[in-house]
Amino acid sequence: MGRAESLEGKMSTQDPSDLWSRSDGDVELLQDLGWYHGNLTRHAAEALLLSNGCDGSYLLRDSNERIGLYSLSVRAKDSVKHFHVEYTGYSFKFGFNEFSSLKDFVKHFANQPLIGSETGTLIVLKHPYPKKVEEPSIYESVRVHTAMQTGRSENDLVPTAPSLGTKEGYLTKQGGLVKTWKTRWFTLHRNELKYFKDQMSPEPIRILDLTECSAVQFDYSQERVNCFCLVFPFRTFYLCAKTGVEADEWIKILRWKLSQIRKQLDQGDGTVRSRSFIFQ
Repeated sequence: MGRAESLEGKMSTQDPSDLWSRSDGDVELLQDLGWYHGNLTRHAAEALLLSNGCDGSYLLRDSNERIGLYSLSVRAKDSVKHFHVEYTGYSFKFGFNEFSSLKDFVKHFANQPLIGSETGTLIVLKHPYPKKVEEPSIYESVRVHTAMQTGRSENDLVPTAPSLGTKEGYLTKQGGLVKTWKTRWFTLHRNELKYFKDQMSPEPIRILDLTECSAVQFDYSQERVNCFCLVFPFRTFYLCAKTGVEADEWIKILRWKLSQIRKQLDQGDGTVRSRSFIFQ
């Protein structure tokens, strides 16, 4: 009898809540949690939640950092936040809370907890995103099928995916004409960095196209701490975060965005564009 059959037999004879109260088999029982997505990647989790989820949708997945560490991916409006969940061998740690069993951990989420990220975003965890989703068995029939003689081969069929890493938070920005500093709400989604007057503003003040950005780097010219800059052909934008950790996070994800853009440009036409990317 296989493990799945053995587990199924146990669950058919015992109350599921009693089974989930056991701490010795929590990792194995995690496989039966409907919103646990196993080795789903960060990129795929963001794609699922942004495409099919809604505000407050969440899922649990393995972290790629080490065994025993998991990631809770949560959709917050038009972005996805990721939080660590640690299994110590006898308990689950999430934020400031520690749960002695998987049952207690799941019960906590059943009460739709409110969590706040270090960027100030408040999220109510409302909708667990299921791993198994029914798909309609509807398929179109091919009526026309032809091929263009492009000269391309199977080696050209390199799959590319959009950059879905997201981030949001308040940053202090230097003005363009008047060199004053004002706090603005920034959102990073796909290849666009938008900034708003504040978090509640419906329309952005400006949208920066990162395909035109040539460099993201720390800056020490403005005599401000936690400052970094984005270099565009028409202007250099100077931004400051509240902490060094937050500034480092922004720089890392923006540099990752630029590296993904460069890969897409290189794969798109087989040549390297004239734009130079600088990572300092």
